[in-house]
Amino acid sequence: MAAESTPPSPSSSGVTGGAAGGWSDRFEQGLHPAIERFNASIGFDITLLQEDLDGSIAHARMLGRCGVITEQEADRLIEGLEMIRQEAAAGAFQPTIEAEDVHFAVERRLIELLGSLGKKLHTGRSRNDQVGTDLRLWLRRRIDAIEQALLRFERALLAQAEAHADTLIPGYTHLQRAQPICLAHHLLAYIEMAERDRSRLADVRRRVDICPLGAAALAGTPVPIDRRQTAEALGFASLYANSLDAVSDRDFAVEFMAAASLVLVHLSRLSEEVILWASEEFGFIALTDRCATGSSLMPQKKNPDVPELVRGKSGRVFGHLIGLLTMIKGLPLAYNKDFQEDKEALFDGVRTCLDCLEAMAILFEEGLVFRPERLERAVESDFSNATDVADYLVARDVPFREAYQLVGGLVKGCLQEGILLRDLPLERWQQLHPAFEADIHAAIAPRQVVRARRSEGGTGFEQVGQQLALARLRLGQGSSATSEQCGRAV
Repeated sequence: MAAESTPPSPSSSGVTGGAAGGWSDRFEQGLHPAIERFNASIGFDITLLQEDLDGSIAHARMLGRCGVITEQEADRLIEGLEMIRQEAAAGAFQPTIEAEDVHFAVERRLIELLGSLGKKLHTGRSRNDQVGTDLRLWLRRRIDAIEQALLRFERALLAQAEAHADTLIPGYTHLQRAQPICLAHHLLAYIEMAERDRSRLADVRRRVDICPLGAAALAGTPVPIDRRQTAEALGFASLYANSLDAVSDRDFAVEFMAAASLVLVHLSRLSEEVILWASEEFGFIALTDRCATGSSLMPQKKNPDVPELVRGKSGRVFGHLIGLLTMIKGLPLAYNKDFQEDKEALFDGVRTCLDCLEAMAILFEEGLVFRPERLERAVESDFSNATDVADYLVARDVPFREAYQLVGGLVKGCLQEGILLRDLPLERWQQLHPAFEADIHAAIAPRQVVRARRSEGGTGFEQVGQQLALARLRLGQGSSATSEQCGRAV
């Protein structure tokens, strides 16, 4: 593409080519080299290149349609910007620290390609509204990617739940055996958490989807621009109503990191359970070779690296949330250079969230196998059916607190004798209370205990079947997964 005028020499820095880099003639000297390095963000905000090009193309087209520049000039600017996109795809666009940031890097290259015409692109805007636009475009796309990653994770959980709709697992409170539950019910609880994560992210996305472009530095611009045109071209749902707010708002970044933190909270909680389940003491799952590593010293070990890493990486995202809040809390209106610190936090937070969701989806798709026999033995070897003894008496008109005390004493006696409730003969039951009949043993069998939890949202098999149907509907799953999709039980 022919240049309109002589491009700046390669030795000059910044956009304008003056001794002071990208700044006006108000400055006589360039930055100290150490301060130049300290000030530059090109090392990480190059991540926003595609969004910066998209925003610049929309801005150039709007300038042409509004008559600020000619339509032909707008077309040439857009051609130049698309050429930069092609150079970037080919690995030929690699701006150095002299460019300072991605915005100056693009503008500088555009001037090299088009000469003085390239200098018209920045008419009616500032880097302040430009970076805000880029960041929102970038985050909007990543929220959509996280939505898809959450769906994959939920579907992996759903496949396991459907394969284990009849499998029992001990339910815990305080990490103590409480009551037997359906394994599918346990896994469906995490689908509920992930559904809230999806809902929160959708809510955050609505507040990301507001266009700041046209607010300029802080006060708007006298240039006759059309903000709604650029917002529509970039797919934004609405505009910021206040130019000061437009360039200084980072609430959306904090909200996203808070939502991402909750995603990691849920993944970390599940990770902790998987780590426990994989231990010899629990033995509820077996890890496959696809998602586990060994020890460099102990040849017999198989380590649950995936859930351990997820549990550890959650702290990174929590830290970014606190960092963003701390960075913003003391800033006066409008834009401040402190905002440069939002990008690395967002970039790493998004990457960590996506990586952890993918890893946990793979873990449940092919990295672990539940052991139903071990789980069955676990629920048959404790006193987690004690509440059902009390419920049995309540159904026969015994006050609950009286039944509660009777069963507590019974459990104490069984512990002293080293036997379980299922081992008691009918005579012992009837000595405790005449309301007990021959059906007591059937009533406290683990599968009956689970089946009896018929309240809406409970762990009863019929209720879990309804929950599975709802989960399939939510996740767009037309048919049940088979046990083969989740691996054979061992």
